[in-house]
Amino acid sequence: MTTPEILAIAATIAGVLMAAAPFLQIRRMLHTRSSRDVSLLYLSLLEAGFVLWLAYGWSIGNAALILSNLASISFMTVTIAFAVAFRRGKGRGQRLPVPAPETEEATSGS
Repeated sequence: MTTPEILAIAATIAGVLMAAAPFLQIRRMLHTRSSRDVSLLYLSLLEAGFVLWLAYGWSIGNAALILSNLASISFMTVTIAFAVAFRRGKGRGQRLPVPAPETEEATSGS
């Protein structure tokens, strides 16, 4: 196997793993039961970039670009769908309680 082939495989694997990163945002939305702190414009711009990179990869026949950007588009679409669902009230339930900050009196035992 040549160096470019090894790098292509490594880049594809890294790209797919990075594509899964938006699931961390989904995890946060599920925990907080809100997508209020998520920028839909930012996510949409990222997805548009993925579409352009996919088109470029397709035009030059580069499998690493095609696979990693297909994964990115898929994961980002799911993330955007979750954010929109939470904004429309689906998935909104009771918010999880946020612990009150500890005060010096509470920790000193007085």
